[in-house]
Amino acid sequence: MSNLKAIAVFFSCISLSLTVFLSVSVYGQEKSRPDSTRLDSLKQVTSPVDTTKNPFADSLTLNLPGNPQDSVQQDSSDGLKAIVSWVARDSQYTDLKTNTLYLYGDAKVKYENFELSADYIRVNQTTNEVFASGRNDHNNKYIGRPVVIFPNETPKTVDSLRYNFETEKGDSYGIFTEVEGGFIQASRVRKNQYNEMSLYHGMYSTCNLPQPHTHFGIQISRGIVTENQIISGPAYLVMEGVPLKFITIPFGFFPKPNKRSSGFLFPSFGEELNRGFFMRDIGWYLAFNDYWDSEIRGTLYSKGSYEASILSRYRVNYKFDGGFNIRFADTKSGVEGTDQYRSIKDFNVTWNHSQRQEANPGTTFSANVNFGTSSYYQNTAAGATYDYEQLTRNNMSSSISYGKMFADGKVNFTSSLSHRQDMSKGEVFLELPTFSLNVSSFNPFDSKDRVGEQKWYQRITMGYSLQGRNSVTSQEAGLFSRETLNQFQNGFQHQIPVNLSLNILKFFQFNSSVSYTERWYLQSYRRGLENTINGFEEVRDTLRGFNRAYDYSMSTGLSTKIYGMYPKIGKIQAMRHVITPSVNLNYRPDFSDPMYGFYRSYMDAQGRETTYSIFEGGMFGSPGGGRSMGIGFSIDNNLEAKILSKKDTTDGGVKKIPILRGLTFSGNYNFVADSFKLSNINFSGRTALFNEKININFNGTFDPYHFDQAQGRRVNRYAIRDGQLARLTNFGLSFDYSFNPEANESRQEGLDSLNNQQPNMTPEQQQALARISSDPNAFVDFKIPWNLAGSFSFQYSNPGNRTNITATLNIHGDFSLTPKWKVQFNSGYDFRQQEISLTRFSIYRDLHCWDMSFGWVPFGRFQSYNVTIKAKASILQDLKLTKRNDSFGAY
Repeated sequence: MSNLKAIAVFFSCISLSLTVFLSVSVYGQEKSRPDSTRLDSLKQVTSPVDTTKNPFADSLTLNLPGNPQDSVQQDSSDGLKAIVSWVARDSQYTDLKTNTLYLYGDAKVKYENFELSADYIRVNQTTNEVFASGRNDHNNKYIGRPVVIFPNETPKTVDSLRYNFETEKGDSYGIFTEVEGGFIQASRVRKNQYNEMSLYHGMYSTCNLPQPHTHFGIQISRGIVTENQIISGPAYLVMEGVPLKFITIPFGFFPKPNKRSSGFLFPSFGEELNRGFFMRDIGWYLAFNDYWDSEIRGTLYSKGSYEASILSRYRVNYKFDGGFNIRFADTKSGVEGTDQYRSIKDFNVTWNHSQRQEANPGTTFSANVNFGTSSYYQNTAAGATYDYEQLTRNNMSSSISYGKMFADGKVNFTSSLSHRQDMSKGEVFLELPTFSLNVSSFNPFDSKDRVGEQKWYQRITMGYSLQGRNSVTSQEAGLFSRETLNQFQNGFQHQIPVNLSLNILKFFQFNSSVSYTERWYLQSYRRGLENTINGFEEVRDTLRGFNRAYDYSMSTGLSTKIYGMYPKIGKIQAMRHVITPSVNLNYRPDFSDPMYGFYRSYMDAQGRETTYSIFEGGMFGSPGGGRSMGIGFSIDNNLEAKILSKKDTTDGGVKKIPILRGLTFSGNYNFVADSFKLSNINFSGRTALFNEKININFNGTFDPYHFDQAQGRRVNRYAIRDGQLARLTNFGLSFDYSFNPEANESRQEGLDSLNNQQPNMTPEQQQALARISSDPNAFVDFKIPWNLAGSFSFQYSNPGNRTNITATLNIHGDFSLTPKWKVQFNSGYDFRQQEISLTRFSIYRDLHCWDMSFGWVPFGRFQSYNVTIKAKASILQDLKLTKRNDSFGAY
């Protein structure tokens, strides 16, 4: 089976390569062929000669820089339609006996739209024929190759050429040119007056060297290229310079339209453990026009599974571009007729759209959509890509957004449709739609004609925002049911903030604010008891109809900065401690008072009266219950040190090192609360170690109250009374480290360079960039000899009598065995599950114009190996040989 697959793939490569090669012009850059350039057909020596010994005087003025270029006007009887002009930097002379002009050193000749430049040019004015070639320098290196421009064609380089102005016939020798990521070579090409070309001993490969040292190419003995069709003689494969003539096609006839055309998409073949033999991605390419194309593909498996997809791309230059992909899979597992037999249907839809800002100033529209069944990536092995990021993902999200600015940018409107999907729980959260209208802050009491500084009341600022949301949370299975549609929650929220900021006594910042919030809901909720056969049970009913809720609050506070300096200790020259304390007084009325009508009460199953908000669970929450009047406080710390450094000689050999960045504690104390007046104390911070190579982030929460283990609840008694300052309820820690920062810098520079070129990229190149950006192991940089990086994440939570700890370690890296061989790996360990995460090893071989890689997943569900040989040019990603042996689905 593997031999049959290899033969099929070889013939697919021949078909693809010939189509690419034979659908383009053959004129182009050329491969060096010294034998064809030293002598022309008239046996004239093409190397420069000493003009001082020439018996014939130069009849024309030497064309030095600054002199007008020489030209000649031909009579109409010669058949020429325009002036033939020439120029040479080194020297030129005319042989009067043969009426032949010789040009040396950066010579140039122009006739109508035909332009030619070379180190040596000979023009026979009698026969209207021009010959051009390069020369061998003192190192015997062939330089100064002719560069020719034919009408409506890009500049091409050749070893030598002969061209007749009158008959418009010509011969080119040693052709070598690039065509859409591939390279064409030919020993000779002839063009006639009918714009037809004959090709002799041609080769198509992916190597950009004149003599391909490592290539996978197609050797073509003879070919004829016309405007609309191509006829090819025998063609065979060449691999690593070895001709494989046993894989030969005797002839080929191909249409050559000058526009996109629809056609057959050749499949690949292989085998998987669970689904059997497959014929993958067979399909048809549809070229609708210059702005839109599509691919329809399908995959068939011998055990009954199948997949189908529609990929479409669109692009309008300077306006917008994007594409969408709709994929469906029917995966069958087990033995048909048994209880273990299952047929699972999955789908996935992706859509991306981006708009150029200059296309419609002040308006934005973008889309990034990825939704479908949560089991799609697992059941299809990420669409047969075996992509690590896709296989291990546990969520999907989508967003379609629109924005518009009004009133010279003072009013901003945005709206979006979004979706979030928890693939582990099978839950889907939809927002259809969300919108916001924001008015920039303004000074209502200030005047445009004000002279001098602002008075205190002129510093008052106001703003306005309106938000609207319509959302629902459901399981995947019932997402499109009527019950789900009836569960949509919606609402609107208006906010009007008023702020005043002043400097007091030079060292204090005074801030005061009043905030008013109003909510509009189209539903409210009622709670009560229902008598059932099992006794009284609590129920929650939804009432439809317009409801209005509002609240307001006031706050005023002070903040300042305190600077502290510590004395010199050893190499530590100085330490600076910056403390930023802030305190504020805040007040909010009790909106659970019956006078507002926002809260109700009922008797629960235990006979206790329970108060609840009729807006609990609403889109924007409900007005707060209970009066609040307290003090909010926070303390931020920043600690830096200056130490002596022998390596860093700037600033007198003193280097600044951050010790703590933003260590913050915050909380609130409510004077009028009945119990638990002090809130939890939150803290967060970050720092860097080892010359900022390790970035550490941490955060957590302290509960100042005692927890009764027997009753399973908090007690209104400070923990310090029991000998404990506070109880740690949450803590998180994460850090990452790279032992070779140059590797990350090199990768980022490469991605930045590619991002800058993205507007001019093809869809295939943009997809390749997306893969590199999402997978650190997809970027292979042979210039970096080694890299080793890792990350660690730790989470701890203990709200009461149950502790939950998660910890994961990830490590990835690479090293170069030789300048052309590189080994990559990534793995990790889940301390909670006590198992090794998905582990991969990859070996890459740089073949200059090709890449060869070997990938191995040694254990786990996706245990597999694959060998891939592919062209580096992204336009030729389909031209590849892949042998894969997968144990997908094995446990």
